[in-house]
Amino acid sequence: MKIGILQTGHAPDDLLETQGDYADLFRRLLGGHGFTFRVWNVVDGEFPEGPGEADGWLITGSKHGVYEPHPWIPPLEDLIRAIAARRLPLIGVCFGHQIIAQAMGGKVVKYDGGWSVGRTEYDLDGKIVALNAWHQDQVVERPEGARVLASNAFCENAVLAYGDHIWTVQPHPEFGAAFIDGLIRGRGRGVVPQPLLDRATDQLGQPTDNDALAAQMAAHFKRARTPCPTT
Repeated sequence: MKIGILQTGHAPDDLLETQGDYADLFRRLLGGHGFTFRVWNVVDGEFPEGPGEADGWLITGSKHGVYEPHPWIPPLEDLIRAIAARRLPLIGVCFGHQIIAQAMGGKVVKYDGGWSVGRTEYDLDGKIVALNAWHQDQVVERPEGARVLASNAFCENAVLAYGDHIWTVQPHPEFGAAFIDGLIRGRGRGVVPQPLLDRATDQLGQPTDNDALAAQMAAHFKRARTPCPTT
């Protein structure tokens, strides 16, 4: 199964050498499930010809806001709607979670409640899971038909599903402790309140449920479904 990764940002320079870019994190996260991958750097204006270029799609995180006037955002929203119309499996993470919601009619804002960074717990289908977060923007209005699968007191719309073909998550199952540590040092200081960075640093050694989320993502891609025909 070929997964198209739509890369909407790049990892900080000081993490690229040791951790790789965002697409590399997802290759490792989803390794062992029989997938092949192709990356399109949409943040740099590189797009596939259409949704049929892959069997399933994944949209990465980004330092950018989905509401910002970047020239690559409108065509990305068009591609999301085309993928959705074909009922191809689609996953979005952080920025990907937000841009899918926006493209489908929801609303994303810079949340006035502040930041969520580091290890964070969520109620996912009645079970508590821990994942690494790094965001201030949030989906505050869900698109019609989107249903909530996970939330906490800070982030109501932490995991959303649209039918059986779109699954999106606000935190980062692809981020391990080393990546969060690098973000704290390279992007957090002077931007994220220091007490939140201190808390995230203190919890770097605590376990997360990244592997469990990876299994859910792989199952989402592999689930039997009937795509709509090409129009």
